[in-house]
Amino acid sequence: MTAATERVAPTEASAESGPKPLTAGSRPWVAQLSVYVFVLVPFLALVAAVPAAWGWGLGWVDIGLAVFFYFATGLGVTVGYHRYFTHGSFKTNRAVKIALAIVGMMAVQGPAITWVADHRRHHAFSDREGDPHSPWRFGSSPAALAKGFWYAHMGWLFERDLTNEDRFAPDLLKDEELVKVNRLFPLWTALSLVLPAVLGGLFTWSLWGAFTAFFWAGLVRVSFLHHVTWSVNSICHMIGERPFKSRDKAANFWPLAILSFGESWHNLHHADPTCARHGVLRGQIDISARVIWFFEKLGWAWNVRWSNEKRLARIAVTDYKG
Repeated sequence: MTAATERVAPTEASAESGPKPLTAGSRPWVAQLSVYVFVLVPFLALVAAVPAAWGWGLGWVDIGLAVFFYFATGLGVTVGYHRYFTHGSFKTNRAVKIALAIVGMMAVQGPAITWVADHRRHHAFSDREGDPHSPWRFGSSPAALAKGFWYAHMGWLFERDLTNEDRFAPDLLKDEELVKVNRLFPLWTALSLVLPAVLGGLFTWSLWGAFTAFFWAGLVRVSFLHHVTWSVNSICHMIGERPFKSRDKAANFWPLAILSFGESWHNLHHADPTCARHGVLRGQIDISARVIWFFEKLGWAWNVRWSNEKRLARIAVTDYKG
């Protein structure tokens, strides 16, 4: 067992009270340009997807590849980036750690360490000054919330200030293997778009099949996953149910539960951030938790921080009526 697999995510209190600044300079213009490219180009593909679907180029191969890559990269974010690297909800071995980092980066949501630093900062200052993407940052009037929704959903991505990784992800920066994999983010991004095209071309034995797979299982899939992930930042901090006590406005929004692999059970997550399962109540489907459970059965995950009745009773809202 390596030191990397024994990491423990820093507590919110230690992250908030640390002497280091929240940000560490500005994003270089080349990196800033890449943010625009990898946010807006897949988004334009998503906008074009609906009319395109009616006229040409959507087949079962495209759908199958899109679903496969959506699940693989989405779980890389939810199980890997979020529950493992950010919150230390379980421990795992070297091979699974690297695999989770790679498929997480294939979601094209930024390098693993950058994503983790942003999210730990979000928890340290959730819905308060310092939160990188709170929808409440401009106030609570209808106009302010409309502006805040846009900012929390995707507007914050265009800010050039970089979250200080030395403050919020020092454990990951000490993991030499992860740092090396993290530096290859452009490669994993390219593979995320090229692999669907290659497989589509092979399955259909045509260049047209390669192109449509690139469009649907590459660009459209990336953008759709982007907006599901961003919806947890925006929608799940604005509307929904709050059966557990948290110091912010995190809420459960059930329509996103399956598409987000359980991440939209956001109220429990903010009430108990290190818990490996977010959907803890009856009927709350949490695909990410089921994957972690499967890893545990295979011996790939251990020291999993599952919920229990005592912990849930301590954070439950006593007068909540679901």
